[in-house]
Amino acid sequence: MKLLHGQLLVAVGGLIGLTGCASIGAPVPPSLELPHPPSDLRAARKGDKVTLNWTVPGRTTDRQSVRYLGKTRICRSLDATLATCGAPVAEVAPPADFLGKTAAGEKKFTASYVDSISSMLHFDPRQRRPSSTVSYAVEVFNRDGRSAGLSNQVHVPLGETLPPPTDFAARLTRDGVVLNWTGQLMAMTYGQPVYFYRVFRRAEGSQQQTLIGQVAAGGERYLSVTDQGFEWDKTFYYHADTLTVISQLGKPDISIDGDDTLEVKVVAHDVFPPAVPSGVQAVFSGLGQEAVIDLIWSPVTDSDLDGYNVYRREQGGKPVKINSELVKTPAFRDMQVAAGKKYSYSISAVDLRGNESARSEEASESVPGNL
Repeated sequence: MKLLHGQLLVAVGGLIGLTGCASIGAPVPPSLELPHPPSDLRAARKGDKVTLNWTVPGRTTDRQSVRYLGKTRICRSLDATLATCGAPVAEVAPPADFLGKTAAGEKKFTASYVDSISSMLHFDPRQRRPSSTVSYAVEVFNRDGRSAGLSNQVHVPLGETLPPPTDFAARLTRDGVVLNWTGQLMAMTYGQPVYFYRVFRRAEGSQQQTLIGQVAAGGERYLSVTDQGFEWDKTFYYHADTLTVISQLGKPDISIDGDDTLEVKVVAHDVFPPAVPSGVQAVFSGLGQEAVIDLIWSPVTDSDLDGYNVYRREQGGKPVKINSELVKTPAFRDMQVAAGKKYSYSISAVDLRGNESARSEEASESVPGNL
């Protein structure tokens, strides 16, 4: 009986082992290696060029790591929605160093393509409608030439843009940097696009662009913008572009950026003195006390004014500066005067960089001789 009991335990153990093996389940079919369609396709238009950007797929449709990528087709259509890619406008090779690295989270790869729509702007009859658009999508293939379909779709307006000015120039003046150019004359029609010229500034060593001004196109031929917001004694680069604005009833306006002019360089070295002070008055006081001559004048309003110099001239002599430090307010008291003499005063203005204006017109005053 003991032997039979042992044999029974062995048999039961064997059955348990077989049951454990059966829990593995059915074999998983091999991956089709179809890259997941991108969902972050973006488009930006500048003039006749449309730049597309998207993230290269790192996973397949069955959530496996993408190991091998084929080409990506650039799809474009005048239809509002692309059902299929049809005839692609171009094919883009995968990044050379891709090798499935996105699957392990090591790096995200992005791709881009620049498309020209000049032929669609100038020859397509549908361009007669200012709000017409062109639709884009991309289709990513595996190395066997199969895909899981199109990416998200983006729509780009087809309104025309003005060409940038060819004579854009900059001139440094005491009032700022004057940017001028020749604009395009045109008839402004209600319901049609409105065109603008825009001027931008960037500091040397920086890519940040600052909008300086915007001028409507069409009305005047010779146009200009003055930049007063820069810092003196630095180097800047200026350029202009165009902007098309298309109004839509009950919808937001459509804005289209035009092409840029070449940049012009401006070294903003301040060699411009402030305005010359005016309205100088001289008044004697001091009968029965210490003799003084008080001076007042109209303040100079230059934003970079640092102060004033006061010049005194005695009869037959030359003007001599009598202040040891810059006078910060438009008033001064001369306490070094003598009885019986006549003095003539003039004022100059000095800016923060030491540029000094010409002297004002003189104001004269006499000190009585019977003090």
